[in-house]
Amino acid sequence: MMFDILLYLYDTYLLADRFPGPEQLTRKLAAAGFEDEAIDEALDWLAALDDLAVDGDEPGSRATRVYNEHECGRLAAEGRGFLTYLESAGLLPAHAREWVVERALALDDAEVSAERVKWIALLALWKLKGAGDVLWLEDLVRGGEDGWRPTLH
Repeated sequence: MMFDILLYLYDTYLLADRFPGPEQLTRKLAAAGFEDEAIDEALDWLAALDDLAVDGDEPGSRATRVYNEHECGRLAAEGRGFLTYLESAGLLPAHAREWVVERALALDDAEVSAERVKWIALLALWKLKGAGDVLWLEDLVRGGEDGWRPTLH
């Protein structure tokens, strides 16, 4: 349910590059029918985006991320591949990749789906680059959703 709130917030506020403060946001989410516990988790998760400051590491470095057995067991292979793609394309710096991995592993899911890893990466890139620079990536992430119409660039 917490992840549903993050997607709702993305659709409702994040593309506008601004959203209400925590108290007003809590009221709006409650009015939209979300449960208090899920709202608190989502707000904590959003606060973690502030930890994703520009670190200065170079995107697309030649280092290769090797996932340990626990990470391979929890993160879908397609999701790990997507992170590798973003990093090799110079879009996702190493510190942001590690942030995405950390946030994905913090989810309660036994296996974190590729879709969720992609959404977490989208939120990270939104934080680092701004809404306008991630619209094309949203098309990649949402491409399989029923009724999704790609952004016209």
